[in-house]
Amino acid sequence: MAIPWYHIAEPSNYLVITGAGIETVRITKKAWVKPWQKVQKISVTPFDFSLDLQAMTQEKLMLIVPVVFTIGPEDKPEALKKYASLLTGQSDGADPNAATATSVAESTSSRNNVRRIVRGIIEGETRVLVSTMTAEEVFTNRALFKANVTNNVQTELSKFGLIIYNSNVKDLKDPPGSEYFSFLSRKAHESASSKARIDASEARRRGEIGVQENEGLTKQQISKIEADTAILETQRGKDKAAAQASLAIKTAELEAEVALTKIRAKRAQEARDAELQKDVEIKRAEMELERLRALDVTKAQIAKESSGQNADASHYLAVRNADAKLYTQEKAVEAAMFEAQKKADNQHYAVIKAAEAAYIESQKKAEARFYQLTKEAEAAATSKKLEAEAVTEMAKAYQELAKAFGGSDGLLKYLMIERGVYSDLAKQNAAAVQGLQPKINVWNTGGSGEGSSAGDPMAPIRGLFTGLPPMLAAVHEQTGMAPPAWMMQMPNREDGVLVKGKGTAVSASN
Repeated sequence: MAIPWYHIAEPSNYLVITGAGIETVRITKKAWVKPWQKVQKISVTPFDFSLDLQAMTQEKLMLIVPVVFTIGPEDKPEALKKYASLLTGQSDGADPNAATATSVAESTSSRNNVRRIVRGIIEGETRVLVSTMTAEEVFTNRALFKANVTNNVQTELSKFGLIIYNSNVKDLKDPPGSEYFSFLSRKAHESASSKARIDASEARRRGEIGVQENEGLTKQQISKIEADTAILETQRGKDKAAAQASLAIKTAELEAEVALTKIRAKRAQEARDAELQKDVEIKRAEMELERLRALDVTKAQIAKESSGQNADASHYLAVRNADAKLYTQEKAVEAAMFEAQKKADNQHYAVIKAAEAAYIESQKKAEARFYQLTKEAEAAATSKKLEAEAVTEMAKAYQELAKAFGGSDGLLKYLMIERGVYSDLAKQNAAAVQGLQPKINVWNTGGSGEGSSAGDPMAPIRGLFTGLPPMLAAVHEQTGMAPPAWMMQMPNREDGVLVKGKGTAVSASN
């Protein structure tokens, strides 16, 4: 029988347990580890990264950014799971069996793997940030640059369960062959020196002016103080006299108040003595009343106990008789309940059996119906399959016929002739025009040649008025609409031919 082992982690370590019964990983300080599970210890002790990163600014200027980060696993369950899952394994093709399941600390290769990943993140984020700034911005806005680098690196480290405990950006340095920051430092030094000399000269000037101003202000203040002192002494004497008068008045008022208070206290003491004497007399009368009342109560209590004993004997006999009667009634009720329960159980058993029989019968019917529907569905599927195969064979036959008739057009004409499509179309067309009675009107307005038009300037007008009556007559005949009476009279007709006017018209009706 496999025996589990109890594991305990050090204060700065956690146990990472995997295996049966654990979905991903389990992070804990102490646990029983079963034989079909594996355990490994991870350390949450922070470690330092000191890097000298060479990066290029926005104006293509190379510089060295010395940074120091203190990084470690974040002491939270979710972060530790990420750290244990992503960063505590072997890397670079190392043998996973080289480390035992109960190792006391993380392997050196695992710690190196974490360092490589963190170093890559720091280098990448720092170079990206430096590429968006100028060298002057990096040099002057050191706090902003540090905050942006820390935030960007922390965003990436959070994916691995790591946190930045401290970060620091040291003084920027020039790469070999460059003196940019040296010149900036020299410029800043010279500017500071010049400003210091200017400030010193300004301070001396302000000092000399200040001395003279102070001397004048001192004399003015002395004169003002002497005048204010005289005024204050006069005012103080006046206030002193008023205070002494007020003190005398207040002293007299207080003495009168003290005397009145003494009189009030004496009167209150006398009233209190009278009240206490009254309370003593009341208590004495109450004590006498209670003594007499206790004497009467004792006599009544003796009489009550004598009558109570007689009543208790009668009550005992009545209770015994009632108990016997109640017992008899309870037994009768229990017998009736037993019979009713037995009858109800029999009925319940019969109902259950009938329900089981009905359920079995309905289940058999359902199975038979299901079997029938299954067979019908199989038959329908077989029929559809045979129809599909027949259609497929017919399509192949039509394809061969199309090749024989020189294409799909020839096959279509052959099928239309074979199936009598042309005959049916002719019959349908004949049936469509059968019973129609079309009316056709044809009229001629006479000569309209070029010779007659050229010789007669009134020919267009005459042609209009010659053609208008036949047109109105045709409209009236076909639609039943007649022109207004004031417009013109209808022309005379003889056997359907217009005879009035110079033009002729022929009307045919079928």
